Amino acid sequence: MTRFDATEPAERRKLYVDAIAAHRERESAFLTVEADDAVLEADTDGSDETETTLGSEEDPDDAPPAELGVPWIQFGDGTVNLDCTDAELEALKTVLGEFPAFKIDELIRPEETEGVNARISAKADSNRIAQFVDGVFLEVYDLPTGFRVWVAEV
Repeated sequence: MTRFDATEPAERRKLYVDAIAAHRERESAFLTVEADDAVLEADTDGSDETETTLGSEEDPDDAPPAELGVPWIQFGDGTVNLDCTDAELEALKTVLGEFPAFKIDELIRPEETEGVNARISAKADSNRIAQFVDGVFLEVYDLPTGFRVWVAEV
């Protein structure tokens, strides 16, 4: 591989396909792609409501939603692996409706952390996997269309 990031939707999908090919060629255990952390910093609207509610002792139902940090997705041996919040899990199920060849194999809810780890069987070609991965970043993690993605590990 000669490039490791992309921002345009078509270029991101091509990057995912290239990363899958490199992963298979190297026979590595998995590959990891992650959103650029700058997208999280730019995702503010100028008001920081979270800061005012974090220290309060109000109703826990009013607490801000859990955040898991920079979104990432791993792929290896026909399985897509990702972490998400419960709300993101519902969005993931919606995205899976558009990809009938992809199915949740396992949901893991670690006791020591917030969120859910989802393992999804991805019995499809590289192009379809790339479409799915980009859809997850856009729909599940609610990233803007022009977000930057990095291949962090192949």
